[in-house]
Amino acid sequence: MAKIAVLGYGTVGSGVVEVLETNKNSIEKRAGEGIEVKYVLDLRDFPGDPVQEKIVHDVDIIIQDKEIDVVVEVMGGIEPAFTFVKKALEAGKSVCTSNKALVAEHGPELLAMAKERNLNFMFEASVGGGIPIIRPLNQSLTADEITQITGILNGTTNYILTKMSQEGSSYEDVLKEAQDLGYAERNPEADVEGYDTCRKIAILTSLAFGSTVKFEEIQTEGITKISTADFAYAEKLGCVVKLLATSFKKDEKVYAITAPFLIDATHPLYNVNDVLNGIYIHGNVIGDVMFFGAGAGKLPTASAVVADVVDCVKHKGRNVMTLWSYEKLELGSAMEVERTFFVRIKDRAALEKAKEAFHAVQTVTVDGLDDEFGLVTANMTEQAFAQAAAQFDVAGRIRFDKTTI
Repeated sequence: MAKIAVLGYGTVGSGVVEVLETNKNSIEKRAGEGIEVKYVLDLRDFPGDPVQEKIVHDVDIIIQDKEIDVVVEVMGGIEPAFTFVKKALEAGKSVCTSNKALVAEHGPELLAMAKERNLNFMFEASVGGGIPIIRPLNQSLTADEITQITGILNGTTNYILTKMSQEGSSYEDVLKEAQDLGYAERNPEADVEGYDTCRKIAILTSLAFGSTVKFEEIQTEGITKISTADFAYAEKLGCVVKLLATSFKKDEKVYAITAPFLIDATHPLYNVNDVLNGIYIHGNVIGDVMFFGAGAGKLPTASAVVADVVDCVKHKGRNVMTLWSYEKLELGSAMEVERTFFVRIKDRAALEKAKEAFHAVQTVTVDGLDDEFGLVTANMTEQAFAQAAAQFDVAGRIRFDKTTI
């Protein structure tokens, strides 16, 4: 019988306990032995909950117990999670986590600690919730050189943009609705400013290319400036607006960005709506592979965590190699990247001048927006676009993502 400890009895932590109980028999078959939760660490008590008999308030009780094989960290944040995870690895215990902030900040260090001790540090649930994406990158796609990863990686922002697109609601109204439904935090900054998505693409890019990508260096834009007017133009263009995270390799350089993009019906992520996530990967041998499903939520995320626990139990005493080195991956300059842009300009009299400056290939107007017009630009670098945009009263801009499977 493998014994584990769960750090944190919030949404995901309680989900881990529930999944282990609900699927007890099938999990035992896959792990090769039973898995029992011996401890749950939390600052709170839970009177009336069967978990109360397992609750401890001191992490050292877990660290010092030689019976504990695996520690599950689902507390979130950097500290004290980082300190607790290091203590667990130093004490000879494998660790599974759903903590994207921890993985993005300290992933290679914790992987190295685990490898030195023939342990495992696993983090499938840190990206894409219940969607298996870390394991395929680490184990299933190892015959390929990955050249591109693009995904909708945040359910909150995808819900907001879907509602704005389908119902014509304002950003402020949909955000409040998302908060009322529990999809968005009271302070939604990490989601709506793109920081959550940025950390996730940093993790995936690090795994795909084997070196550390610093999430702080990824160009990141959120959805707070997207308006109902943008969706009116998008509809005219046969497109929807999605917050995408993408990284790709070109001419031996890796580029990465998190930002709102316009995508049309031929795009593989076009119909990924509401709180769902979708990720597609291009490999030089396999071509395109698509992953789709519940990107968040108690049980989907807990399912991914428990899958890692099963892997740790199956591979006790043996490290499952993950290619992610300390070496820093220098990203190419975002200003060098060529894209097609959509730009809204608040001056009808400037139409001809703007068409020339942006080498426009299409002009777009929308009924009711009589004081402005939209342009689809020719393919141009971010720097050239910025220089052109500086000449006009720009009401908004969105990039196009025209990659298709």
